[in-house]
This record gives sequence, C-alpha cells and structure tokens, in this order.
Amino acid sequence: MKTAARSTCPHVFCNFYRVIFSIVLRVLLSPEVHEYFPQLTSMDQFISDFLVGKNFQQLATNFVPHYTTLVSKVGGIISPENLDRLQAALKEAKLKDVADIIEELLMAAENAPLDVAVIGESGTGKSSFISALQGLSYEEEGSVSVGIVETTMKKTPYQHPKYPNVTLWDLPGTGTPNFRPHEYLEMVEFAIYDFFIIISSSWFSLNDALLAKNIKEIGKKFYFVRTKVDNDLYNEEKSKPTSFKRERVLQRIRDNCLANLSHIGVPEPCIFLVSNFDLDDFDFPILEETLLKELPVHKCYTFVLLLPNLSDAFIKMKRAFLKEKIWLDALKSSALSFIPFMACFNGFDLPQQEKCLNLYQSHFGLDEKSVKVITEKLSMSLEEIKSFTKSLNFWLLVQDDSIADKTMKCAECYCLVHGGLPSTLFQFFKIYFLHLKFINTVADDAKILLHKTLESLSLGR
Repeated sequence: MKTAARSTCPHVFCNFYRVIFSIVLRVLLSPEVHEYFPQLTSMDQFISDFLVGKNFQQLATNFVPHYTTLVSKVGGIISPENLDRLQAALKEAKLKDVADIIEELLMAAENAPLDVAVIGESGTGKSSFISALQGLSYEEEGSVSVGIVETTMKKTPYQHPKYPNVTLWDLPGTGTPNFRPHEYLEMVEFAIYDFFIIISSSWFSLNDALLAKNIKEIGKKFYFVRTKVDNDLYNEEKSKPTSFKRERVLQRIRDNCLANLSHIGVPEPCIFLVSNFDLDDFDFPILEETLLKELPVHKCYTFVLLLPNLSDAFIKMKRAFLKEKIWLDALKSSALSFIPFMACFNGFDLPQQEKCLNLYQSHFGLDEKSVKVITEKLSMSLEEIKSFTKSLNFWLLVQDDSIADKTMKCAECYCLVHGGLPSTLFQFFKIYFLHLKFINTVADDAKILLHKTLESLSLGR
C-alpha cells in the first residue's frame, strides 16, 4: 500500500500543477489583464522563459534587448555596467545573485540623495523656481521666501516635502563687486551638489560666465535658465499688438542670451527659457529631459518622481520608470521563489497593497492633500472627482470574488512552501500585475485631472 501511495503521489502533484498553471494562463489571457497590460505577449516572453528555467544562456543574451523596451526615452534605473553584472549572473543561472543585484540597484535608486544648486540675483525668479520644483505654491508652508529685496544672503537648503532625499539649495547671487568664482565655489561647498542652475531674468553677467567656467573645471554640470519669459511676451504684445509674434520674440530672447554668453566667454551655452508660473510651457520640459539624460543613472529615478504632472509626456515618463521598478521587483521575487520557503517572505497582504497604492498616488499628485487642492481648483467635491477617476477607491481596484481567484489563493498556500514553478508564477502575478494595474490606473487618473485643470485654467483666462 505504501508503495502504491508513493507511486501515485508524483502524478497527483503533476496534475495539481497543470490545474494551477491553466488557471494562471486563463488569468493572464483575460481581457481584464490585457486592459492594464496591452503589450502582454511581447513583454511577458522574457519572464515566461525565466520562470520555467529554460536556457539561461539565451536569457542572458536576450536580457539587454528586452530591458531596453521597458525603459523611458531618457533611460532607466540600470547602468550598462550593472546590466553586464545581471547578464553574467543569468548566464550562470545564479538566481540568488540575480535577486541580490536587483535589490542592490533598487535600494541605490530609492535612496539616492539629490542636491540641486540654484544661483541667481534678487528678483530673477530664483525662489519661485525652487518653489515650483518643490510643487508648492508660494504661500504654502515650506516654500521659498519670494520678494523684491535680497532674501538669500547665505546658502539655504529646502528639503522636498515628499522626497526627503532631495534638497534644493538657494545660493547667494554673484552680482557683487568683490565676487571671486573660486572663492564662491569653496564658500558654498560645491562638492555636495549634483548640478548647478544659473538663473537670470534678463542678461547673464560676466560673473555668471566666470562661475560657469569654474563649475566646468571642477567637473560639474551647469545650466542657464532665463526666467520670466511670460512677462516679456506680455509686454511685447502690449507694446506691439499688430506686429507681435510669439515665436519670433522667444527666438530673439534666446539669441540675445546666446550672443551675450558667447561674448563673455561661454562657448555654445545651453539656454532654457522658462516661466515659473507655467512650467509646462516654453523650455522647462526640455530642461527636465536634459537633466535626466545627464544625471548619474541611480539618481534619475529620484529626480523623475519629483517632476510635477505638467503634460501627458511627463506622466508617461514617470509611469515608465515606475513600471521598470515593478518589473525588476517581480523578477527579483520570481528568482527568490525558486528557493523553497523563500517566497513566503515576499508576499504582501491587503494593508500593504493599500500602502503601495497610496505611494503611487503620491508620486502622481493624487494623494489626499493634492486631491484637496485639485478639488478647490476645479470647484468640485471629492465625490465628483471620484465619479470620473478609479484609483481613489482601493477596494474597487482589488476586489475579486471569482472562483478562480479563490482557487489560486488556496493553491498558493501550498506552493509557497514547496517552491518551484507555481510558486514563482503566483509571486510574479501578485507583485507584477496587481502593481501594474495600480500604476496604470493612477497614471490615467492623473492625465484626466491634468486635462480638466488645464481646461479650467484656459476658461478662466
């Protein structure tokens, strides 16, 4: 009897795994999943091959081409050097190493400090620029002092209200007779900043040019930002209503700045024209993309999260970075779940899922405080906002009483103990597809609210 029992047991397990696998496939191919993951077939190929543990050398070869399809146009979280490390671990089927490397990279991205130095004279819009990057109005607590007199006599740090690793530094202006670039950089401790933004609302001075030259010599990046171009356009249109042409005025401002800086010793400078009151207009989006391309890879994730929702393109970029992180998290958990019992420590319950959704809402400006501001801007109640959004109702997103869902939950308890393919599939499904549903829903809601806000502003003008 014992022999017979032992002989039938493997068949029972095989049939059990087939049932589970068929349930998972039905879920993966369901219309609901495709709604939130339309490119399922192409993007899922790599992870499917990984999950069944087939041909790790081929997986290593395919890893980089597949990864490039996941990242945004400005890049991703993983540097070329670390892609090589992951490839090497995959090639040798060292799944624990794969998980450890991904964990290391995600920790570096999430905890990377970012220090931004902003330099400009009183009245140039420096303080307003910092407040805009903070996502704060000028009257909110924590925003930078704005005034017509000099408010910055020494370097002043402003910690980002949502991202404590981000510090925006308001540095003293350069317009004093005794200004000395080398001494200035030493005084403000130049080594701590990731890059410098030099601001002017008219002409860039000789001191600005000297400072830029010295910043370049110490190996740091700098960017010239010409503020208050909206004021220039307004004044030009008022003074020359019949001959006014917006693009021609903007080009003249740009050409004057370029000629001025070239004349005082800055060859081929990059000038960004901005309005602190309309960040989505003019060159601010180009400035943000430039900074993302030139920042160290591990700091891009931190920087992209603090970007305000200025346009569909910004939301798309932020979504790409977060989806990449979701994919890496899922890949790490899938690798760990091949080790018996290990997957038990990587699951999450409903409170953790709700916390995750709240985090995504915060990234896209849909947290409780931000939504309150939006309701005031749109003159709507919270209930009205909820009527055309989906991400503000957690239970609506996660509720699923289907028989297949209950079967999967029961089977999961068994599989997590024994490891193997079904355990990996469930871990991947929970972490990847549910989080993907969260991020896409929140991003779609952010777009809806952005368009309604822009429409409201245009009607109010």
